[in-house]
Amino acid sequence: MRKPGYASFAAASIVAALSNIASAAGAGDTGAAKTAQTGPPIPPEEVSLLFGVEPVGPSPPAPRTADGHPDLSGFWKGSRATTPVGNIGKDLPGFKLPLTPAGAAALKHNLTATVDPEALCIIGGIPRHSASALPFEIVQNKDRVVFLYMYTYFRAIPVDGRKHTEDPDPTFFGDKIGRWEGDTFVIDTVGLKDTPIWIDENANPQSEAMHVVEKWTRPDANHIHLDLTVDDPKFYTHPFQYSRTWLAGRPGEGLREYSCSENNVDRPHIGPGPGPIRADGTRGYDVPPLPAVPPSPEAYGK
Repeated sequence: MRKPGYASFAAASIVAALSNIASAAGAGDTGAAKTAQTGPPIPPEEVSLLFGVEPVGPSPPAPRTADGHPDLSGFWKGSRATTPVGNIGKDLPGFKLPLTPAGAAALKHNLTATVDPEALCIIGGIPRHSASALPFEIVQNKDRVVFLYMYTYFRAIPVDGRKHTEDPDPTFFGDKIGRWEGDTFVIDTVGLKDTPIWIDENANPQSEAMHVVEKWTRPDANHIHLDLTVDDPKFYTHPFQYSRTWLAGRPGEGLREYSCSENNVDRPHIGPGPGPIRADGTRGYDVPPLPAVPPSPEAYGK
């Protein structure tokens, strides 16, 4: 029997490994060479959790709900075609985001003076969760579409015709409203927190002026696709886009329990920013390797 806290150990090792690989692949703004991205090994069972399998042959059509809309419900896993994972600038030339002077100053602050908020068990929010390597689940009915994340976070998008709150209190997932445009589900989000949030694994910043529009489609039963637009006039000179496709999980797969704060052994070893570039091209902080079977919680009191 595994010791208590194994879920947090396993998830911590996945996030650390993928953060290093993602940051290295997206380090074009640092001038670092993109060498082989070895990074910490990810256990085979976790690779299976993270990455879906492209189906052989044509996919069945997307299922539809009773009211005729595509049913986005399901457990969605990453595609190996998404590279670099974790980088909101993956579709931009040289991975360069269009930073304003204020945005460049905010990025420098994040790189030199802030620890990755997710490493401290702070909600990543949107758009960071959409760039994450971790799987997620969608539950849909006619009035609400709910996204369930591996960190045991969720966001519920109302689809009832409401408008944005006039002066919303800033939150991690913001003030979000949904609507259908034909077969496309559109999520419009304002009222997002600025600090201490990073927009992606590379410490790019977001301000309270950020406006995010997501367009979700399900082209067939085995795929779900996102076209996302970030508009933040305080930190970015113009809106920019991010696109991505996920694969349907196998029958019976779903989210696992994950306690971020339990046995968070990496926290004391993590410094500001996403970490330095290593000789092998990976990026991140060197932390002690996690044991295959973690010790009991009592061991950390010694």
